[in-house]
Amino acid sequence: MPLPKKRKVKKTRKQKSSTLGEERHKEASPEADALKQHLVLQRDLAKQARIDREGFRQRLTELERNLEKAQKDKKDIYEEMIRQYQQFQRQSDSQIQRLEAEKQNLQVQLAACQKTLQRSEEDRAKISEEKDKAVAQMQQKAEEMEKECERILHDSLDQVLSKLQATKLGWENEATLIHTDYKNALKDFGLNPLEI
Repeated sequence: MPLPKKRKVKKTRKQKSSTLGEERHKEASPEADALKQHLVLQRDLAKQARIDREGFRQRLTELERNLEKAQKDKKDIYEEMIRQYQQFQRQSDSQIQRLEAEKQNLQVQLAACQKTLQRSEEDRAKISEEKDKAVAQMQQKAEEMEKECERILHDSLDQVLSKLQATKLGWENEATLIHTDYKNALKDFGLNPLEI
């Protein structure tokens, strides 16, 4: 069986357009609501983005200030380090010059001390040589004097001995004479001198 044909209902233009408007309104209403919600969401997002942008601007400004301050501090530190280095360099240079002058002065003093020491050693050697020479001369004189004294003593002793010998002979002769006189005197008295 054939399908029944649909009846076409002719609607008036007004009804048609109002129905069409309602349908479109019904179809568009959820879409419009979604668009409205989307628009509200976009507005909130835009508002939040503006707030975030302001926060980021402030943060960027603060970071720029901090960066400028850090760069200024870095520059100040660098300048201070350069100033301290230059001051240290000047102090080092002046200390080096002072030490060089002191070194030269000490070298001059050392040279003078070495000359003085050399002269002292030469003087000491000369004095020692003169002393040795004087001691040798004195020893030679002492030996000569000892020999002379020994010679004089021997001569004197020889003379004393010869005088003693001469005196002894004289005394012996005189003693013999005296002895003989006493013997004769004892004999004159009748005494035997051998018994006495």
